[in-house]
Amino acid sequence: KSLILLLTRFHAGYFRISLSLGGQALLWKTLLQPANHVILTTIPIIVWLFALFILVLFSILYILRCVYRFNMVKAEFLHHIGVNYLFAPWISWLLLLQSSPFVAPKNVSYLILWWIFAVPVFVLDVKIYGQWFTKGKRYLTAVANPTSQISVIGNLVGARAAAQMGWQEIAVCLFSLGMVHYLVLFVTLYQRLPGCDRLPAMLRPVFFLFFAAPSMASLAWDTISGSFDIASKMLFFLSLFLFISLVN
Repeated sequence: KSLILLLTRFHAGYFRISLSLGGQALLWKTLLQPANHVILTTIPIIVWLFALFILVLFSILYILRCVYRFNMVKAEFLHHIGVNYLFAPWISWLLLLQSSPFVAPKNVSYLILWWIFAVPVFVLDVKIYGQWFTKGKRYLTAVANPTSQISVIGNLVGARAAAQMGWQEIAVCLFSLGMVHYLVLFVTLYQRLPGCDRLPAMLRPVFFLFFAAPSMASLAWDTISGSFDIASKMLFFLSLFLFISLVN
């Protein structure tokens, strides 16, 4: 009975925890990658293992929720905020894949895992973006909210992972898809059209996704182009400006 109660209360929004831990794992790996000291090289592994443990735990709970509380999962998919958090588990796995100290990008297992984690993101893209075009009550101006940017981050994270494997065309495809929809979302949310301001007060911290998307885009394009060029710098400064604006 306690398990059923837990599954009732558990929802995809909790994956924002694993999302942040995955980002931390990638950050630590990026910062300490050149390090040769035993302690410094151990820190990214510890952070990665902890993030993996949390993500596996959440994934098991959500699979059980799909089995025993499928009606609630369906309700999440139909909700204008909840559906965006369905991207979070797959983004978390992609972040852990990129920050993994045990799997190299050129490895076959990396390739297989990329397909497993990236395909659901693309499927959700087709479903959600398609609704913006075809569903009368699901137009972007009616359902857009800051959490909609999670889908953009999913495309950018997938693009970076593809670029690490040397799949430039797929990386550029996902990057283009993410950035075009980020631009449309940004303009829509910036205008604060009627219907867009439908975010509960407890979810106000998701406004920081405004700078998360361009900062991830900066990293993705850096990997795609092979250097931190002008485009990467522009995206970085955009994310920095948005961060300062939100803090202010």
